[in-house]
Amino acid sequence: MKWFIASDLHGSAYYCEKLIEAYKREQADKILLLGDILYHGPRNDLPQGHAPKEVIAMLNEMEKDILCVRGNCDTEVDQMVLHFPVLADYAILTAGKRMIFATHGHVYNNKNLPPLHKGDILLHGHTHVPACEEYDGYMYLNPGSVSIPKENSPHSYMIFDGEGFVWKNLDGEVFMQKVFY
Repeated sequence: MKWFIASDLHGSAYYCEKLIEAYKREQADKILLLGDILYHGPRNDLPQGHAPKEVIAMLNEMEKDILCVRGNCDTEVDQMVLHFPVLADYAILTAGKRMIFATHGHVYNNKNLPPLHKGDILLHGHTHVPACEEYDGYMYLNPGSVSIPKENSPHSYMIFDGEGFVWKNLDGEVFMQKVFY
């Protein structure tokens, strides 16, 4: 299965359109959203094209394609308007014998690890900075942010095809990759 992984949309209809265009271009099977879907949060400026109601409509049209975990800006009110589950704190995926612990990053992160075995992957957004780092036997991966990238990183997403991860900007240009097999 080919996964399209993105995080930190923060209510931007402009970047939601670009995300959907990239998803279709990639011909992925599913989208994994790592939280912060509608609200921009008090620490961030409004992203370009901030229009949460438009984001709701666009994502609800794709509800069967979306798996989502809760971000620190996501609430029960968001679940009332989104047609796919958004309140799970984490999701578990597999890559061969590796467990992928997918979460937003505000609770479980490198300073507060979930239960991981050697070789497992901690996948989260929240920082708005793409990452691929090894720590004490596990990998930490981050797709960056679709709408509000930080530290001069691109507006980005990841592709996971079961064998590795590829980071791309919203135009589809590869800027980082990690192959496992």
